[in-house]
Amino acid sequence: MNNYSWYSQMIKPAWAPPAWLFAPVWTFLYILIAISFGKVFLMVWKKKISFSVALPFILNLVFNFAFTPIQFGLQNNILAAVDILLVLGTLIWAMVAVFKRIRWVTFLQIPYLLWVSFATILQLTITYLNR
Repeated sequence: MNNYSWYSQMIKPAWAPPAWLFAPVWTFLYILIAISFGKVFLMVWKKKISFSVALPFILNLVFNFAFTPIQFGLQNNILAAVDILLVLGTLIWAMVAVFKRIRWVTFLQIPYLLWVSFATILQLTITYLNR
């Protein structure tokens, strides 16, 4: 509860979405992530694509899962901003890496890319406003 209080008291831009929206959006995105990332990992396991194609997907998951503990556990906006930039960067890298091999995986990541792009701008704005 202290973590929510901390975040709710922060200055946020007027265009920040309501807190209730994050859970359904991430639920939908995690379904897409599970399907597409699962396909990549399965193809690596079957040796149909190289590990180098899966590396940005692995890093993306690490940075994605690190965001909440950094933002709400450590309550550190600067580290959270760096982390969300890493999520965005590894997602773009993953989409480019897999495009020639499994195009539908790239296309399935478009909603994730749009949300992470928005979340990156939001986090950078919150970090700036609460400096």
